[in-house]
Amino acid sequence: MVKSGLIVGAVMFLFVLGLAATLSPFCALCVPLLTGLGAGYLAGVFDKPLANSDAAKRGAGAGAIAAGLAIFAQIIASVINSLVLQNPQYQLGRIWGAEAVDPAMVWVLQVVFALCIGLMNVGLTAAFGAGGGAIWFSTSGQKQAAAI
Repeated sequence: MVKSGLIVGAVMFLFVLGLAATLSPFCALCVPLLTGLGAGYLAGVFDKPLANSDAAKRGAGAGAIAAGLAIFAQIIASVINSLVLQNPQYQLGRIWGAEAVDPAMVWVLQVVFALCIGLMNVGLTAAFGAGGGAIWFSTSGQKQAAAI
């Protein structure tokens, strides 16, 4: 579980950092689908649990570990976004004619938003990780459990 969580966590870290820093912090919510399924499936491959419930639990744990690493990427991306958005000409509201937001408020909102998105990613990745563990058990684990 830990091994697959760390492997997928490194991949998730790169995806979240790239998407949240270049496009939008909302794009980090797209990452848990594939990474969660991958973490859960890899947890099954590495740990080889003998029951579907054990496979789902280990998959959820691996997904949570992976998303825990991705929270750091989300915070780094929020720092990058805050540095860019301190300049009022890059603020979206300013383009539409609204007044510029105070730079201190930009920092606070970016960090709080990063933590919220990061925690949502932990839940989503753990849920998809449980699904990935169940997928592993239905494809490979049943044969293995029957052989024992």
